[in-house]
Amino acid sequence: MTDPAASAALTDPAVPALHHRRIVFQGMGALGAALALAGCAGGGDASADAEAPESGTELTTVSEVPVGGGIVLRDASVVVTQPTEGEFLAFSGVCTHQGAALARVEDGQIECDLHGSRFDAASGEVTEGPATAALPEVQITRDGDRILSA
Repeated sequence: MTDPAASAALTDPAVPALHHRRIVFQGMGALGAALALAGCAGGGDASADAEAPESGTELTTVSEVPVGGGIVLRDASVVVTQPTEGEFLAFSGVCTHQGAALARVEDGQIECDLHGSRFDAASGEVTEGPATAALPEVQITRDGDRILSA
């Protein structure tokens, strides 16, 4: 929205230049305050808003998921783990701290590179912050060698 009085004041030669600068600086101050508030919005734990893949979508195969580890499927925003042989679990691939994509599964931990959060690959629970919320579980099913979203 444009303030008609302010617009007129900017183009009126009878209005001193000092008044013009004041209007500009007031607008810049308001913009700065808005940006500061927007930057604060992401400070808490983000709910993992990534949508789960459609039911029946093939996510990966059994042979691609190492025992005691897992894989990050960035396109599907899913992490598939195999804590023990034959036990397959899946979690959101989005960090609950600020919504960054998770990076890898290593040493039984699902890791986020943005701020260093780590999650247990067998439960999705936080093992190292700053995240405080566990990863949401994603329902999967196994069809032979294929792992599908449920």
